[in-house]
Amino acid sequence: MKQLISAPQLAQAKKILVITHMAIGDFTYMQMCFRALKRAYPHLEIDLWVDERRRTDNPAEWPHLKNYSLFDWLAASPYIDKTYTETYSPALYAQSIAAAQREDYPLVVSFTHMACHRYARLAREISPRGYIVGLKKHKYRFFELSKILSILKFNATIPLYESQEANVPHVSDIYAQWFTSAFGLSIPPQDRYPDIHIPDQWMDYARQQLADWKLGAKVVFVNAYSKGEERCWPLERVFALIEEMRSHASWQDAGFIINVVPEELPAAQALYDKMAMPGTHLFSAVDNFFQLPAILSLCSLIVTVETAVMHLANAVHVPVIALMRQNNPEWVPIDRENSTVIHVRQFGDWVDKIGLPEVMEKVLARPLC
Repeated sequence: MKQLISAPQLAQAKKILVITHMAIGDFTYMQMCFRALKRAYPHLEIDLWVDERRRTDNPAEWPHLKNYSLFDWLAASPYIDKTYTETYSPALYAQSIAAAQREDYPLVVSFTHMACHRYARLAREISPRGYIVGLKKHKYRFFELSKILSILKFNATIPLYESQEANVPHVSDIYAQWFTSAFGLSIPPQDRYPDIHIPDQWMDYARQQLADWKLGAKVVFVNAYSKGEERCWPLERVFALIEEMRSHASWQDAGFIINVVPEELPAAQALYDKMAMPGTHLFSAVDNFFQLPAILSLCSLIVTVETAVMHLANAVHVPVIALMRQNNPEWVPIDRENSTVIHVRQFGDWVDKIGLPEVMEKVLARPLC
C-alpha cells in the first residue's frame, strides 16, 4: 500500500492538522491510531479539528453543542496536542478557520467520511500551501462536477469504504487502514483494541456514587438513548426489562442504572417517578465525560442500543448486550467474547423493533461473572 505522506515529510513537519466529524465511538477506536502516529513521530504536534455538522445560528442550541462530552476525553488524551472544538456556530467556525490558518500547517489530513468534497475545500482554505490528504468516494456521477473539482484540492486521496459493501471490515480495521495509507503505519490487530485511562478522580466518584445508591455487587447498566431516533429504544421498555430481570432468581437482587442523555433528563425523571422499582437509579454524565466510563467499569452487565456506550463497554472490559440495526455492520462491538449483538430482523428496521423477549433471551443465556 502506497504511503501518501512520505517519511521525510513527516520527519520535517513540526505539526499536522487532522480534520474529523468525530463522535465518541469514533475516538474510542481512532485514538489507538493516533497513539501509533505519536509513537512513530514523537516530535510531531497532532492537532485535531472536530467539525460540528449540526452547526447552527440558533443560540438556543449552542450550550448543548458546546459541552459535548467528547471534548473532555480529547483534552485528557496524551496523543492530541490541540483541539479545535468551537465550530458549532457560523461565527465561531469562521474564527476557528482563521486561527487554524495562522498555524500555517504544512500537513493536513481529512478523515471525514461524509461530504468529503466539503472538507477538501475546508482543508485547502486552512492550508493554502500545505500538503493535504483526504477521503473520497469511489465514484462521482457526471453531474457532480463541483464535488469532483473540490476533491481535486487534495494532493492525494484515500478510497472511502461503503457501509453496505460485502464483508466490510470492522471500523477499527478501517481506521487502521486510513492511517496506514496516509502515514505508512503498521497497526497490528491487537493494537487496535480500544483502551481508556479513567482518572482516579472519576473512579473515586463512581465508587462513591454506587455506595450512595447502596447497590450491591451485581449492577446492570441500561442505555436506551442514541443521537438518532432510529437507534433508540423506548424508555418504558427499559423499566419493563428491569421488572422482567428482577423476576428471575439470578437478577432479583441486582441494582440497575438507567443512563439518560442530559437533554432528556426531565422527561426521564417523570417516567422514573411513575415506574421505577427500588434499587433503580437514573444516571447522566452531566459534569464530565469520564463519569460514564467510570460507572460502566463497575457494572456486571451493560445493555445498550448502538451508540458509544457499547464500545466503551468493550474498552472497560464489561460484558455488553448491544441492540443494533443492520445498516452499519462495521460498528459491531470489537470484543466478540464479551459482546452479544441482537440485530433487528429486517434491513431498515429501527432498533425499537427489538422486543423485550429477544433481550431477555440473551440476558438469561449470558453466564454471570
